[in-house]
Amino acid sequence: MSRPPEAQGAPITSKRQLVEYFVKGEKPKDAWRIGTEHEKFVFRYGDLKTVPYEGRDGIGALLEGMTQFGWERVQENGKTIALAKGQGAITLEPGGQFELSGAPIETIHETYDETAEHIAHVKKVGEGLGVGLMGLGFNPKWKREDIPWMPKGRYKIMRAYMPKKGSLGLDMMTRTCTVQTNLDFADEADMVRKFRVSLALQPIATALFANSPFTEGKPNGFQTFRSHIWTDTDPDRCGILPFVFEDGMGYERYVDYLLDVPMYFAYRNNEYLDFSGRSFRDFMAGRFHNELKDEPRITDFVDHTTTVFPEVRLKRYLEMRGADSGPLDRLVALPALWVGLLYDSGALDQASELIREWKLPDHELLRREVPRSALQTKFRGRTVQDVAIDVLKIARRGLIARRRLNKAGIDEAHFLEPLERIAESGRTASDEMLEAFGTRWKGSVDPVFAEQAY
Repeated sequence: MSRPPEAQGAPITSKRQLVEYFVKGEKPKDAWRIGTEHEKFVFRYGDLKTVPYEGRDGIGALLEGMTQFGWERVQENGKTIALAKGQGAITLEPGGQFELSGAPIETIHETYDETAEHIAHVKKVGEGLGVGLMGLGFNPKWKREDIPWMPKGRYKIMRAYMPKKGSLGLDMMTRTCTVQTNLDFADEADMVRKFRVSLALQPIATALFANSPFTEGKPNGFQTFRSHIWTDTDPDRCGILPFVFEDGMGYERYVDYLLDVPMYFAYRNNEYLDFSGRSFRDFMAGRFHNELKDEPRITDFVDHTTTVFPEVRLKRYLEMRGADSGPLDRLVALPALWVGLLYDSGALDQASELIREWKLPDHELLRREVPRSALQTKFRGRTVQDVAIDVLKIARRGLIARRRLNKAGIDEAHFLEPLERIAESGRTASDEMLEAFGTRWKGSVDPVFAEQAY
């Protein structure tokens, strides 16, 4: 989640300003970068409980410990709620999920180094506090009421509003972890093409990364319960976005979508003002002036872009958001997958051709069925496993064509190997854990904390 804005920005006087916000994200190909964000659960070694913010072994102490590695504190109401270093950040999700928002970097080799270093650092600090960290899509053991909330103002507003729109929004906030990839575009046409490919293929990534089969200590019937949760969070700000596949898709069409999505808040004078349920279009029209006592500003719009939750989200880059969190090799495999598909023109051509005949019912079927059946989902006379194998072949060719070599002369394609093993075998991480649950774990999820910990 984003941290509070440091300045209010220019007043919004027209919709064109909002369109220009996205235009300014355009970059020439040689300036395209890779951003990777991943979340992890923090738990006590002694009792496996999720840790609160306060206390000698709490999230606040974990943040403080990370400052020894050059991170600077970001505070809200006197509490450290994030850390910053260069273009990177460490932030907190509502239930204390610990997130690295990596810096924009050039190669997957660098992504691996950045992610591995972060995990080593946070593991070192955590061990000194008696806490561990784990990458799964959903908390496998604890109930919603067992999860402590972090002291961030925006979460208070979201916590009150979420149950008005769906039954699983609070679970999304407190009990899920994801890994996502942020990638650039050259111009509007390039953005639209990449948006369509990544949105269509997001369920394929969701299936490959399925890693959340347990709820409160028992199998939940899903391969990725994290993905299912988004289907009952808030229909106003989640879902497939059919307009992305329609003629006329572009920056302005996405702005129109954002204008009609209900807001959560505006931030003024170190305080979050509750505007939940009212559209940004009405906000721009000055209908909240008596409460805001200020003009709507561009930073309000930037905040608003972070409060919509489709599987692919447009900012000044595209965010691919459909994967469960996991171990180091899969955290790096996600950007490898999307860079291979989207950053090589030949691979993007092939991926575009693969999805060319898919219609809205196809996208709806994948979104509905993949959370439950993952790679075994039946699709257009094949299975998602078959499609995943094809997609990974395209991504591998794309990474080889990029020719981004490490010091040993090895390209980026080997980072796909964890996903290729999953696709070829048809067995997800969830399959592996469910088998363990029924055999050597003897019906307990507790061993997952040891086996999946970093």
